[in-house]
Amino acid sequence: MLAINSDTIRPSLKLYFIMGSINCLKSPVEVLSEAITGGITLFQFREKGPGALMGQAKLELAKKLQKLCWEHNIPFIINDDISLAIAIGADGVHIGQDDEPASSMRARLGPNAIIGVSAHTLEEAQQALLDGANYLGIGPIFPTQSKDDAKEVQGTSLIEELRAKGIQIPLVGIGGIKIDNAASVIHAGADGVSVISAIAGADSVRDAATRFIREIEMNKLKSF
Repeated sequence: MLAINSDTIRPSLKLYFIMGSINCLKSPVEVLSEAITGGITLFQFREKGPGALMGQAKLELAKKLQKLCWEHNIPFIINDDISLAIAIGADGVHIGQDDEPASSMRARLGPNAIIGVSAHTLEEAQQALLDGANYLGIGPIFPTQSKDDAKEVQGTSLIEELRAKGIQIPLVGIGGIKIDNAASVIHAGADGVSVISAIAGADSVRDAATRFIREIEMNKLKSF
C-alpha cells in the first residue's frame, strides 16, 4: 500500500483514470501503461458491465494493474469490491450510495485506506464527510455512456454549492468529461476530473492523458 491518505489525496485527484477490461480497445495492461506515461495521477479498477471478468480472472487482472500502478507511485483504488481490495492490499475503494457507508469501509480497511464516495446531493456529501470519506466523486457532470446506472446529469452545480458552503473535502468531477469541457469542472472548484472512455477509448491513450493534464494544469492556474 502506498503512503497516500486524506492529507495527500488532493493532488492525486488531478487526472483520475477509471477503467476495466470492457472499456479497453486493447490489453488493459497496455492501456494503463500508456495512460501512466501520459500523466494520470490516480487509477480506479472498475470491472463491471456485460462481459466483465469475474473470480480468478478479475483477481489476476487487478494484481497486474496494481503492480503497474505501484511501480509508478500511482494510487490503486478498487470500485465497490471491498473483498478484492482486502485480498490484494489495494490503496482504497470507491463506493456509491447503494454500498456500505464509508464508516463501515474504514473499519474494515483501516485508517490509512483511501475511501472515496459518490455524492449527488448536498445531504449525501455531508453524510459522507461524517462517515470519514477522504474525497467525493461528484456527478454525473455531463451525459455519459460509460455507466449504465448513472444518475441524472447535474452539471457543476453541486461542486459549486459545496465550495460556496465552505466544504473543503477533495472533490473530483465525473461523468462525460472530455478535453473540451474539463475546464468548467476545474473552475467550479473540483480538484480534478475522472475519465473513463475519453482516455480508454482514445486512438492514443498516452496523448489523450497528456492533453487532459495540460488542460487541467492550465485551468488550475487560471483559478487562482
